[in-house]
Amino acid sequence: MESIVIIGNGIAGVTAARHIRKLAKAQAKKITIVSSETEYFFSRTALMYVYLGHMKFDHLKPYENSFWEKNKINLIKDHVTKVDPKKKKLLLEKGDDIDYDTLILATGSKPNMFGWPGQELKGVQGLVSKQDLDNLELYAPNNNTCKRAVIVGGGLIGIELCEMLRSREIPVTFLVREDSFWNGVLPSGDSAMINEHIQEHHIDLRLGVNLGEILEDKNGQVRAVTIKETGEEIPCNFVGLTAGVTPNIDFLKGSGIDMGKGVKVNRYLETNIANVYAIGDCAEQHKPIGHRRPVEAVWYTGRMMGETVAQTICGNKTKYNPGHWFNSAKFLDIEYQTYGWVFNERHKNEEEQHFHWRHNNEKICMTIACDKETRQFLGINSLGIRLRHELFDRWLTENRTIDYVIAHLKDANFDPEFYGHYESDIIEKYNMEFGTDIRPKKKSWKRILQLRS
Repeated sequence: MESIVIIGNGIAGVTAARHIRKLAKAQAKKITIVSSETEYFFSRTALMYVYLGHMKFDHLKPYENSFWEKNKINLIKDHVTKVDPKKKKLLLEKGDDIDYDTLILATGSKPNMFGWPGQELKGVQGLVSKQDLDNLELYAPNNNTCKRAVIVGGGLIGIELCEMLRSREIPVTFLVREDSFWNGVLPSGDSAMINEHIQEHHIDLRLGVNLGEILEDKNGQVRAVTIKETGEEIPCNFVGLTAGVTPNIDFLKGSGIDMGKGVKVNRYLETNIANVYAIGDCAEQHKPIGHRRPVEAVWYTGRMMGETVAQTICGNKTKYNPGHWFNSAKFLDIEYQTYGWVFNERHKNEEEQHFHWRHNNEKICMTIACDKETRQFLGINSLGIRLRHELFDRWLTENRTIDYVIAHLKDANFDPEFYGHYESDIIEKYNMEFGTDIRPKKKSWKRILQLRS
């Protein structure tokens, strides 16, 4: 019986295990998942809702504990200290060594640490693991224990951590290196609106500053941080380091597996060693796919990689093809969606043109990108308006123009009944800016379901 061992029980590793079991004939393959984080798979993207009190940790487990035995997937809770591809063996910290025929590396990522003095102190952490959630409850359970928190890094995890802490009325200072929140990704209009929203939620947003050092108290716990540019000292009891993540691959050094920032893979997710694959946050494409980054720490790409590698291992060699870029998140209570590519001002090329609309009173905006010459629709950011994923995926595949997208915005709107609709205002501004005379098309379920074009 072929022994398949997966290191990591996140979305990528578990998806691979599930699909291998579904595709493989009964008893044909032995599947083992090794993880030192938790015994059972949980939905990592929902960690914040446990701290917010909306869910209990057990609610994050999509499968009953009996699921794994029923599907003949063996679970080992241990830490892999070394991989020996020549002997096809894993060395574990506590248990016996494991032999494998096929190995899948799905070890995820860890918070970036840039060598800040004091980054190893108690009360200093990221937010990517169950252990991080536990430590957050230890060092920031309330505003009596934690008089102030400082969050370093203006990304998606950073703003989630701010929201979590503010839910327990803990004062938060948010240090962002850029001169506007997440403007390495968002165009200026989108970013500026989020700046305002953060401040309206009583978060002390500091733009254009860097962390200097983290200072300790007599017990080895954080007591303050300093601002690099000014030397200002900010007293605090908790520091969240959320300046991005990096692949969790240190244990692979000396294994002979080719690595860069992550584990190097081809489009079939194969490493340089036969029968060793890498998927999810720890995988790095030799060549980026389109505009995508070589390493993508995104939930849905991890899931897709798991599905893809399962096909290959079960005899149907399949190339990883993630399709059109999309993502979603929340900036406090503003929902964010992006489809295709909308580059910020620093990264967009001369051919890319933006149309930006923002509501006069509410925190709602939209930025649409197109080609200046051909008017081809390139991508859209929506903040505060829910959009249909399948429709934008189709429009990108069909190379629709921005005029077509603007005219059919009512088809794209996915907001619940009784929500406000802003298509007329958006189209009015678009016509003024571009000298067009577009009239909004009535919403058509036939078009949405593609019963007619």
